[in-house]
Formats: sequence, C-alpha cells, structure tokens
Amino acid sequence: MRPDRAEPTGTAGAGPTTPAGVARDGSSSVATGAVEVLRAGALTTVQDLGRPGWAHLGVPRSGALDPGALRLANRLVGNPESAAGLEITLTGCDLRLTRASTVALVGAEVDVRVGTRPGDTGRPLAVPGGTVLRIGPARQGLRCWLAVAGGIAVDPVLGSRATDILSGIGPAPLRDGDRLPLGAPAGPPAPVDVTVPAGHPAELHLAARPGPRHDWFTPAALDRLLGTAYQVSPLSNRVGARLTGAPLPRAVAGELPSEGLVLGAVQVPADGQPLIFLADHPTTGGYPVIAVVDDVTPLAQARPGTTVRFHGPER
Repeated sequence: MRPDRAEPTGTAGAGPTTPAGVARDGSSSVATGAVEVLRAGALTTVQDLGRPGWAHLGVPRSGALDPGALRLANRLVGNPESAAGLEITLTGCDLRLTRASTVALVGAEVDVRVGTRPGDTGRPLAVPGGTVLRIGPARQGLRCWLAVAGGIAVDPVLGSRATDILSGIGPAPLRDGDRLPLGAPAGPPAPVDVTVPAGHPAELHLAARPGPRHDWFTPAALDRLLGTAYQVSPLSNRVGARLTGAPLPRAVAGELPSEGLVLGAVQVPADGQPLIFLADHPTTGGYPVIAVVDDVTPLAQARPGTTVRFHGPER
C-alpha cells in the first residue's frame, strides 16, 4: 500500500511491538525511577521534538504536535527543551511515579490530581514517590503534554524518542501496565506560579500558500478553499487532519507519480475533501497538493467538528 493511500489509524490502539526501554509486564528495574502506566487512555505517546533530517529515507519528523507546549512543559520542570515527555489525547491517563519528582502539564484544559489533592496545569507540581498522578479528560482542546523531571528515557531511534504512528518507528503507543524509565534530573524547576494558558477557539484560521499542484484544480476549487468553512473530521489523527465540506473539483484528471510531501501539505484525495498533513505524515504521496499551511500547530487542539477556514499568507 502506498503511504498516501493509508488511512489515518484513529486515536486508539497500540503498536505491535514493545517500546525500547519499556517492560510490558513491569518486571524491569530502572535505577533512576520510572513512570508506571495505570491507565493509558485513548492515545498516549512518548514525544520529543522529533527526528528531522531523515525524509530522504522515507522517515518523517514526527514529534510533539505542539512543540512549543512540550518545550514549555520541559522548562517548567528543569529539563532541556528537547527532553521526551508524554502527549496525552482527549481522555487523559493515570500514572504512578516510582520516585519523587516534578511534573508539568501544558495544553488542553484538564483536571489534575496528585494523589488526593488537586493540581494545576501550566506550573511545576511536586509528586511524591509512589503517588498516582491522574490526568482527566480534556474539557477544552484535545491534547496535553506532560514533562517529568529527567525526561522519559526510552531508547532513542534515529536520534529521537518520538512515537511515529504511521511508520511504527519509536516506542509504541502506551498500554496499561507499561513502565517508562526516567532520566536523571538536569536542573531545578522553574520559579513560576502559573503560566498563561493558550486559548482553544471553536474556529481556526490557517494561512496557506499555493501548493505545487494547485494548477490541477479549477479556479472554482481555489476560490472555494479560501472562501468556505470546513470541519475537522473524526477520522483525523497525528498523520493528518481530515476536513469535510465543499469538495474541491479537479481540472486535471488522472494520478500523479508519488512525489515529496511536507508538513502542512493540503492534499486532495479522489473524494475532493482536503487533508492537512501533520507530524506523522508520509514523506511521499500521489494525490495533488493544492496548498501548504504555514503553521499547523493550532490543529493539535482541534476536536472533530472544529471549523477551519483558510486564507492567504498576506492576511
């Protein structure tokens, strides 16, 4: 199956292999401590800033869908910005830390409990060893990023610990009973009481430039892309945000030979519905790309049904 023909895999389900550095039965011993996964939730993955520089070998960058959120969470707990954390989708998760540590959660609006006491997002939280950290479902937004002092220390693959759900590179999505090793803390937590949370608008406005195959579409299709609203489909995931709305008619029939794809490429399959590629996108594809979105970060928090409008980069 060609990469561009693969359907997004949805937000549930684990990969076929055990992540490097993770014991499914919890039997491994990690001297520096570990995170035990009590409830993995719909989709929780290990993410860092990705593995750039491998696209020529068919390996996408992957990494956190909102790199800025992960960087902030890492700074709050005293980690390097590149440290690996957890990307948690929609339903939250329950974790137990085997050593006393500091954590920070940034992104979607969620309820947090450290043992029996409530905690805050956007600030460092002290978690005693053996305490259960409960992250509730997202009230607004879709994803949040958890940093733990020392970082998640699973073995890197091609220089990154990121989970790539399309290629299967990196650790598999978490399952109940996983045990994630922790690295040694690099520095003290940041001296802050609170950070300003990002907003979660019901309508996104994305700047887009003409894509390499915009001439494969009719003038009406280009006007429609920039002049009508689309909604995020429930079939979206880390590979791409599928949109539903007015179909985009083609001026050129037939198929392209597979050609390179970049982050933010707006590909149009045979049904005419646009698909915006995200962090785990394939590196090649055979459907024409009508446009390229400048910044896909807002889509990290876009729930199904969120309205998306495109506009030119000059706006």
